[in-house]
Amino acid sequence: MDKPQEDKPPPPPPQTTTTTTSHHLSTPPGLTDDEFNQLKRYVIDFHTYHLTSSQCSSLLAQHIHAPPDVVWSVVRRFDKPQTYKHFIKSCTVGEGFTMAVGCTRDVNVISGLPAATSTERLDLLDDQNHVMGFTIIGGEHRLRNYHAVTTVHEIITTTEEENARPVTVVLESYVVDVPEGNTEEDTRLFADTVVKLNLQKLAAVTEAMAHDGGGDAVKILR
Repeated sequence: MDKPQEDKPPPPPPQTTTTTTSHHLSTPPGLTDDEFNQLKRYVIDFHTYHLTSSQCSSLLAQHIHAPPDVVWSVVRRFDKPQTYKHFIKSCTVGEGFTMAVGCTRDVNVISGLPAATSTERLDLLDDQNHVMGFTIIGGEHRLRNYHAVTTVHEIITTTEEENARPVTVVLESYVVDVPEGNTEEDTRLFADTVVKLNLQKLAAVTEAMAHDGGGDAVKILR
């Protein structure tokens, strides 16, 4: 008589190797080493991620010649991303929306991109430190597990023509899955391009607001 086969335990799941981002170790394009040294502690605190082998991450920076409070007034409006994000056609929030951690928004993307809609959750909103973070949790797009953090800072900068003066710098970082069939480089290039364009428009919008004494702020964010 054949011996009954013993039930074997299922094989253990494959181990996932994780690494920690090193954004604090290299100066992003557009910043001097001195400027970045003033920002490193914020990069460590707010722009550090644990990545799996199927994810990529990046850190980008943008100078803005507007007071940090003006810039933050636009960045913090989770319900109005179309104010400075190029590829958003519209954004809707639920009835009785309250802007607090855990709230969500539904975004419609302009045609021509490999996306149609995106549902996004507010993960972090720190008015004291000027930090905002969100995660894409649904929708028709290829940016799976996309999480981004934006921070607004005032630093001291110097140039050959000018003495030391304050300037606003916005840092934005993200982590995202690399889609199957794509390379890490392709994924980062696409995401970096979108973020760069958004930050450039943020600079244009907030510098115009500052030039007008903030008078356009209510019109833009209404």
